[in-house]
Amino acid sequence: LRKATEEQRVVNVVGGGTKQGYGAPLLPDLVLEMGGLSGIEEWDPDDLTVTVGAGTPVAELEAALRERSQTAVLPEVPRASTVGGVISAGISSLRRARLLGTRERMLEVRLVTGDGRVVRGGGRVVKNVSGYDLPRLVVGAFGSLGVITSVCLKLWPMPPAAATITIDDVGVADRVTRPLAVLERNGVIEVFLWGTPEEVAASGGRLGGPAVEGHRWPGDPQGLYRWSVRVPPALTSEAIARLPSGWDYLAVHGAGDIRAASPNSDGADVLRSWVEASGGAVVVTEAPIGDLDGLDPWGSPPPGLEIQRRLIAQFDPARIINPGRLPGGL
Repeated sequence: LRKATEEQRVVNVVGGGTKQGYGAPLLPDLVLEMGGLSGIEEWDPDDLTVTVGAGTPVAELEAALRERSQTAVLPEVPRASTVGGVISAGISSLRRARLLGTRERMLEVRLVTGDGRVVRGGGRVVKNVSGYDLPRLVVGAFGSLGVITSVCLKLWPMPPAAATITIDDVGVADRVTRPLAVLERNGVIEVFLWGTPEEVAASGGRLGGPAVEGHRWPGDPQGLYRWSVRVPPALTSEAIARLPSGWDYLAVHGAGDIRAASPNSDGADVLRSWVEASGGAVVVTEAPIGDLDGLDPWGSPPPGLEIQRRLIAQFDPARIINPGRLPGGL
């Protein structure tokens, strides 16, 4: 990275390669593939923390943690995603309404800046308040603050019982206290429960719908165009109703997170106008190259864009890592 900065060479950082559709990146001179930085470095089951290399596949990490009935609360259907890739793209679990997002699970990060400095932020304790809150800043930064090499994450214990209940109306979910997740996939609404066997059985009885043991986590919709629609949680159902005809969707009720796919971009501009007026965003996460007809991948630039630009300049002064992936062309 130091040499790339000296030579003004653009670097594309790749984990599992599943989130390469974001933004409008410049053609790279170098591709930095992170698979070699893989594996658990330190796991303390009693303290519910794990330190892991950024190139570790999410599926591999979660499989190891399940041996002690723990989870890092990363995406449930990760495909080839790596831990560092999920963090850099700012992707959270479908359980985020109950267990919070990836940003809230970050304790420590180690990274290498654009000009080759090795930096550590945070610490392997819950309370750490000195300097930049770097562990949270890197979430969703697409490598603009440096290439993540390892992270320490807070874990969550997994209780012994789980069930998935299908309901007819999202309001029915209010009959139980804090379900693990309430998801809607193309009109089918499911409530995900976990806890002791007695708690799960009691909650399932109050919901009253068909039940299956365990969790049937759905994957994100797949299509030529893929979208992330982000709205205030209270507007999730209205946002679903405003999706253009023909869009497949998976909505996370309680989090305002709607993941969608479509055969084209028709109607996206109208949807974006309403969503942005409501305080949200419509983001393109995958699209054919050069086929957005002038539609900005991120929409209107955020109000803090200049602050973001100045912060990035402290970590990547020559702007060589993944330029163009962020809002406003950063």
